[in-house]
Amino acid sequence: MSGPTDTRVLTREPFDRRIARAVQAVTGRALGPHQTAIVRIGFALTWLVFLLRELPHRHEMYGPDGPWSWELASRLIADNRAFTVLMWSDGRVWFELVYGLAVLSAALLLVGWHTRAVSVVFMVGVLSLQNRSVFLGDGGDNVLHLAAIYLVLTRCGQVWSLDARRAARAAARDAARKAAGEALEVGRRDVVGPLLWTVLGGFLLATTWFSDVTGEWWLPVLLWVLWLGHGLWWLTCRLAPGEPRTLLDVLANLTHNAALVVIMAEVCLIYATAGWYKIQGSRWQDGTALYYPLHLDYFSPWPELSELLGSSGIMVLLLTYGTVIVQIAFPFTLFHRKVKNVLLVAMMLEHAGIAVLLGLPVFSLAMISADAVFLPTVFLVALGARVARGRDRLLGRRSAGALPEQRRTGEEHGPRTLVG
Repeated sequence: MSGPTDTRVLTREPFDRRIARAVQAVTGRALGPHQTAIVRIGFALTWLVFLLRELPHRHEMYGPDGPWSWELASRLIADNRAFTVLMWSDGRVWFELVYGLAVLSAALLLVGWHTRAVSVVFMVGVLSLQNRSVFLGDGGDNVLHLAAIYLVLTRCGQVWSLDARRAARAAARDAARKAAGEALEVGRRDVVGPLLWTVLGGFLLATTWFSDVTGEWWLPVLLWVLWLGHGLWWLTCRLAPGEPRTLLDVLANLTHNAALVVIMAEVCLIYATAGWYKIQGSRWQDGTALYYPLHLDYFSPWPELSELLGSSGIMVLLLTYGTVIVQIAFPFTLFHRKVKNVLLVAMMLEHAGIAVLLGLPVFSLAMISADAVFLPTVFLVALGARVARGRDRLLGRRSAGALPEQRRTGEEHGPRTLVG
């Protein structure tokens, strides 16, 4: 006598369909649009704050008046082949131009204006200044150095950017025209995009000309690939918006998703290696490691606060062991959403404490920006809505409900991932 049919066997999804669904997930859309947007904002803000803070000392740090002279930098770069356009000339005018473009690109990337092109200029500014004087930095510069390269490969302007606002307004105009029975606009005139593309092409020609003093060969090659890819994208969108545009979209999504995974892996690697080296140190093992930096004058912007915290043996012990536990445990909690979010908050609070107690705000802001790639999508969407309402109240505008600068990406109803 046959029993009831097992419905689980009948509804089991075939293996080929699961593979197809997985391929669709990584090629059909750019994952984590809110996470990459907050990472973009965080690192652009970090670099902008650093450049503005060091504006009075820029000549001593990276310019012609520094102890690390242009001749010494030339000798070092001849050996390590680090990329920097500051080796093109030792003149003060050229340095001021590069520094000014670095500040401008950070500000434009922060607001998401022509993100694809500006992210490349941002990367060039970061690498050029940091590689000019490699002995400056507090650890956060290394994270920013890598993040500047990764951001170029991501579609980090999908939300919370002027690009997204412009695309949303264009979509609204098209919807209004369609509802009114009017013909849609074909090939809207874009002056800024081609102008940026042309200017950056001239810069690339100069980079190729000075390739023997610029640095490693692979970075100019990457810049040429990006420049040609952006030009191909612009032409395809206007001349062949069908299947060629779909193919380029798939390639862009694959590149974005791969870069997002690399950013996540980098954050996990930073904490795993930091925790591993800590547990090998005797001061971390006996719980006294944090006592010593709290009593260094160089790392005590608030001596009274550092003294108050360092005088409590129990507090020093808890913070020392807590730091090691959080850093080692975090990579192993990525697949447990609630525990991951708790440790993520703990790490961000830890970096905020480092900024206040040890006087390392740029390092802390860089690490918090990197940690933000793991923030839940629900939290980021709610945060964006709250910021938009606050902006509307500040400007005295009436909220229209939906945020015009955020395009619907479909992620709210898609499969959940590590970043959301």
